[in-house]
Amino acid sequence: MVFEHEIPKGSRLYFGKAARAKRELEYKMSNLLCDNGFEEVLTPNFSYSQHQSITNEKKLIKFSDEQNEQVSLRADSTLDVVRIITKRLGRTTDHKKWFYIQPVFTYPSSEDYQIGCEWIAHDNIGDILNLTGTILNSLNINPILQLSNINIPKLVAKELDIEIELFQNGEIAKLFELKISWLNELIKVKNIEDLEKTMQVVPSTIKFELEKLLKTAKEVEYKNLVIAPLYHDTLKYYDDVYYRVIQDNYVLFKGGKYSADGISSLGFALYTDSLLKILED
Repeated sequence: MVFEHEIPKGSRLYFGKAARAKRELEYKMSNLLCDNGFEEVLTPNFSYSQHQSITNEKKLIKFSDEQNEQVSLRADSTLDVVRIITKRLGRTTDHKKWFYIQPVFTYPSSEDYQIGCEWIAHDNIGDILNLTGTILNSLNINPILQLSNINIPKLVAKELDIEIELFQNGEIAKLFELKISWLNELIKVKNIEDLEKTMQVVPSTIKFELEKLLKTAKEVEYKNLVIAPLYHDTLKYYDDVYYRVIQDNYVLFKGGKYSADGISSLGFALYTDSLLKILED
């Protein structure tokens, strides 16, 4: 039996101090992003293209429109923002820096608020990483910024003829069981010095992507940096260097470099609800 005052599991309710904290965080981030040249966009809650963003389509909340085309509640904002700006609004604006403050929804009834930005047709990932560092400093927090490159686990899997799922599922113990010395060293990499040493022993097929990761790491001004070459995220569109911001088992940010319809761009999503918990603590 469902009582009239109950809300679905996974949905969000803010009131009193929590509602005020959320609004103040959103206001502060809005001003900071505006000061850095970003303009705001709010995209529809409904989308035709969410399956191109989310690896596990079972997480999408789906239904059909009046023409029986499949529609999903928005589970990710990135590709919709890029396509709306470049295709639908392309004739009315040439601005490339956009931010959004809006929720995403996943099956069966999860609702999560995000503050995100997309820097369209820009490929210097150091810029978005240092913007992230500026945001973290403005909030007086010092979580870990974990830097990775999606191409490295893909190349390692191909080099060793192993399943990519080992990386997607984070099965590090099984990777150690392979007893491959250069792979073991790559697993242990945590900082710039580790990466520079490991690059001397890895196969040549992997070095180019490691060099790209190293170059990016040296451009990051934020100090609490951890390098994780073999991390593999679940979002489909990342295709190069990307990152997470983590504290106390909470993921606070995800961002990186991606391509949408042939356009190389940068972006991140700040997970509002997780960040509010950290700030409250």
